[in-house]
Amino acid sequence: MHRIGVFVCWCGSNIAGTVDVHKVAETLKNEPGVVYSTDYQYMCSEAGQNMVKDAIKEYNLTGVVICSCSPRMHENTFRKAAASVGLNPYMVEIANIREQCSWIHKDMATATEKAVILGRTAIAKVQLNTPLVAGESPVTKRALVIGGGIAGIQTALDIAEAGFEVDIVEKSPTIGGKMAQIDKTFPTLDCAACILTPKMVEAAQQEKIKIYSYSEVEEVKGFVGNFNVKIKRKARFVNEDICTGCGLCTEKCPMKKVPNEFNLGMDNRSAIYIPFAQAVPKVATIDPNYCIKMKTGKCGLCSTVCEAKAINYDAKDEFVDAQYGAIVVATGFEPIKVDKFDEFAYNQSPDVVTSLEYERLMNAAGPTNGTLLRPSDHEHPHTIVFVQCVGSRCAETDPKGKPYCSKVCCMYTAKHAMLTREKYPDTDVYVFYIDVRTPGKNFDEFYRRAVEEYGVHYVKGMVGKVVPDGKKLKVQASDLLNNKQLHIDADMVVLAAAIEPSKSARPLATMLTASMDTNDFFTEAHPKLRPVESPTAGVFLSGMCQGPKDIPETVSQASACAAKVIGLLVKDKLTCNPCVAHSDEMMCNGCSSCEKVCPYGAITYHEKEFRMPDRTTQIRRVASVNPAVCQGCGACTVACPSGAMDLNGFSNKQIMAEVDAICK
Repeated sequence: MHRIGVFVCWCGSNIAGTVDVHKVAETLKNEPGVVYSTDYQYMCSEAGQNMVKDAIKEYNLTGVVICSCSPRMHENTFRKAAASVGLNPYMVEIANIREQCSWIHKDMATATEKAVILGRTAIAKVQLNTPLVAGESPVTKRALVIGGGIAGIQTALDIAEAGFEVDIVEKSPTIGGKMAQIDKTFPTLDCAACILTPKMVEAAQQEKIKIYSYSEVEEVKGFVGNFNVKIKRKARFVNEDICTGCGLCTEKCPMKKVPNEFNLGMDNRSAIYIPFAQAVPKVATIDPNYCIKMKTGKCGLCSTVCEAKAINYDAKDEFVDAQYGAIVVATGFEPIKVDKFDEFAYNQSPDVVTSLEYERLMNAAGPTNGTLLRPSDHEHPHTIVFVQCVGSRCAETDPKGKPYCSKVCCMYTAKHAMLTREKYPDTDVYVFYIDVRTPGKNFDEFYRRAVEEYGVHYVKGMVGKVVPDGKKLKVQASDLLNNKQLHIDADMVVLAAAIEPSKSARPLATMLTASMDTNDFFTEAHPKLRPVESPTAGVFLSGMCQGPKDIPETVSQASACAAKVIGLLVKDKLTCNPCVAHSDEMMCNGCSSCEKVCPYGAITYHEKEFRMPDRTTQIRRVASVNPAVCQGCGACTVACPSGAMDLNGFSNKQIMAEVDAICK
């Protein structure tokens, strides 16, 4: 029988406000094996930890139960405290009476009763705990960054500058991401390309960075410190090593009616193309869906004019297998499709555009060379209506939009309005909004400049309907402050579309066994204390894959993410989790069910000879677990039909003992 100490935390009023902590401590004192039970206001404080240490020494405790907040918060804190006075850290159990009890109950009697039950289950588990010893595993001193936008570039540069090798995998033919499509940035209105392209060039020239553009992550195996990743390098049909990026092939290509993705389909490109002038790598790519040579076998003009002889129509996809110690997710975002919002007539008129399309129309490298022209007839617009929150802050029951605020829309709309008024003073600009949100440094001043200095008409209210009428767009909207309906004849309507995670985020999360929220943003390990770490060890988050944010915030998070990666890569060895699976070979029937569900590839099978009671021998196929690879997820224990698989620290007996304690 273990000698168990119980320590109930008040957590200020977080727990004590709903749970009678004194009663919990007194009640648990009567549980079998408990020799000491007390409560304290802040158990995680230095004084609280010393209380635990003193009790372990004074009462010769062999097990400790802490009734407090989630083990994700302070389990490691209390384990370290126990280990410092000689108690095996895995003899410490946390009963979560905050998140699972006090925070979800209002009635003190009910919450107190549940807290007692949770404490009782932890005590039952400790009774069956055994000391565990953590092993070690080596660290591969190389990082993978998935996504080559500003977040991925900044993260990679910071890691490389610390002396570690980094690979960037970008699905597009060039790095740069969405920032490469932007004209100017708020609140300084400086050139986005002038900020971004030096970073792109620096990444390309940094000897520690290797860029896999036009590539995708195909498969991820392994665990923190030792990830095995398969990268698919899609065929460009142009030899990247010898292409000089001269652009002659793109000029001579006869197929010039391919929608240009970089300009959001507002102009055309050739079948062989370089996305934009400052692309990195500046290498041509053939689009096989439009190439005449690859579709009909005729043409081949690009091969004829290429002096470097870089064209290869027979190129195939290649696969690269590489090992990494850490993986950074920087997959970015996409604007939502606004064609489902029929009230704004996006499908009915080319003069209704999204904010990103408007950005390209204002850009000197855009489809109109920076001259603001109405897409329908290429005339100068004199009245422009901006509509905020298109698809953002929708009701959770609305399938068309998103329930969250996209965070950047208010500011980039103010930027568009200011740039329009500055360049075209004869243009009337209206902005319809729900609320104006300006949370960043100097952002509120920027918004007020749009109103006070540039004369932008901000109207609190929503646009109800946009109807094309000849060359005009009839805009019907509400002015809530003046309590009246407005009817505006606009030349253009600009929709501030909500942003959502990249479509590649969900399948990537599955490969990484990383957590996502209901909106497909990656979930951080802790929203306050570990904002750039994923709950999956060794996987880190950078930029908009984790949630909406502007460029300064993205760059800040990217550098924070890099710091965490560097902190991992500087270690030669990592302490392994001793809570790993093991197989009872006498019970194993060799069915492979556990091997199929193991996400880490930790389970293998081998033939083993067994001596039977009648002294005969029998060769059977049994499972074997590699403890260095196993991460203790427990999937195999659930899948095993014979009950041969079990998990150290979370054995079937321990789980059932907890269930019995609840039903007691």
